[in-house]
Amino acid sequence: MLKILDRYIIKTFFGPFFFIFSVLFFIFIVNIIWVQLGQFMGKGLSTFQILKLLFYLGVSVISMVLPLTILLASIMSFGEFGERYELAAMKAAGISLTRVMLPLLGVTIVLSVMLYFFSNNIIPDFQRKAKNMLFNIAQTKPALNFTPGQFIDQIPGYMVKFDKITGESGENIDGVFIHKKATTYDNQQSIVAEKGKFVPAANKNYLKLILYNGYVYEDNFAGKAENVRLKQPDQAIKFDSLTSHFDVSEIINKAIEEEKITDDYRFQTFNQLDKTINQTKKDNNKFFTNVNNDVLGQTNSVITYMDSKQNRSKAKPKQLLKLDTVKNEKKLEIINNAYTRLENLKGTVDGKNNEIDPVVKYYGKVVIYQQRIVTYSFTCIIFFLIGASLGSIIRKGGMGLPVIIAIVIFIIFYVINVGVENMAWSGKINPYLAAWIPNIVLFPFGIWMTYKALTDSQLFDAEKYKAFFKPVTKLFVKNQEHKRYQ
Repeated sequence: MLKILDRYIIKTFFGPFFFIFSVLFFIFIVNIIWVQLGQFMGKGLSTFQILKLLFYLGVSVISMVLPLTILLASIMSFGEFGERYELAAMKAAGISLTRVMLPLLGVTIVLSVMLYFFSNNIIPDFQRKAKNMLFNIAQTKPALNFTPGQFIDQIPGYMVKFDKITGESGENIDGVFIHKKATTYDNQQSIVAEKGKFVPAANKNYLKLILYNGYVYEDNFAGKAENVRLKQPDQAIKFDSLTSHFDVSEIINKAIEEEKITDDYRFQTFNQLDKTINQTKKDNNKFFTNVNNDVLGQTNSVITYMDSKQNRSKAKPKQLLKLDTVKNEKKLEIINNAYTRLENLKGTVDGKNNEIDPVVKYYGKVVIYQQRIVTYSFTCIIFFLIGASLGSIIRKGGMGLPVIIAIVIFIIFYVINVGVENMAWSGKINPYLAAWIPNIVLFPFGIWMTYKALTDSQLFDAEKYKAFFKPVTKLFVKNQEHKRYQ
């Protein structure tokens, strides 16, 4: 009997689970598209390449989507049980709420373990693919996008500049200058045109450009003796229209998934991150030692200088200079020297602080990234405790109140997460503690909500709160007799 009930509970849970997971995954993907839209547009990417890149980027959001899915699905599932009085029937049959939650708790633990291995072994690989793909797109595809007024040398064999670019797709250009890169034994060639236009080429490996009203300047005596070159000057050919083809196959056919970036902490597993953290600690200790030595050295030099002056003053009190007795020029010189020394010391300290900030931030990022491989798995369990308890208390299924409550809880979790992350990056809090603070804050809340659900608490009963505040409201409300008795 209980096995049948367990299967029914799990089946009821996975119904909204898959639907919610799909919706949330789509929302996060849309957010990625919105953020990365500028890198996609006008880069000549195929639909398949864009979809592949979005898939690489989307895999990393599963670590955030899964806990929220568990929270929302558990609220909806237990809300439906309560709304259909199935929880009441189970309790009447002698089945406690703890026993009802047990199979889904087991499912959540399995999902949490799967999320750990997924975050540890799969996400780093996809992070590397996405990072390299974005880098290669930025390095290769923009070669076909020209900036007005700037020389572009990314077209193989040519240096080009356009004064003005117009048209919906940037196909019309004005003020064209094209210079062919040539060796000592090749003819030097430059093209200057009043205007031009890009048109589609029959072969996609070529860029077709039609130029109007210009000149072709060419040296046909490459490799010949200097006296021959002096007798015959370079030739200039005037044209009304000229069609040029540029071979861009090297750019277009270049693999955008070629891995050029391999050294990034986001590409590493939990154990590999341990080695990175230890190495970062050693590097940071050396860096801080050097910084301390630099600052202390400069400070000590100032103190030594001041002590030497003071000692000389004590040895020869007659030669002691009082600021009130010296001339204005000498007084100004003494003040300026003191101010300059203090400003130099302050500048040194500020400069070292600017060097320290990136070091501390990088260490915090690595530690938090490593710990979140584990913390998000525990977040799944905490969210289940909160969601199952809330669902059994509010007794409302569907996409109404449960969604609002789940979003509020997730926003609280996200705000805490981002807040402590920024504090860890700035060195105000230990990054290990920062990674666990959201779970530390929400875990007692999850235990308390579970206790309230087990004791059939009327946590969301409005009448209960009205009765609690009734003695207070009576002080501000005047009793009135019914008109019938006046």
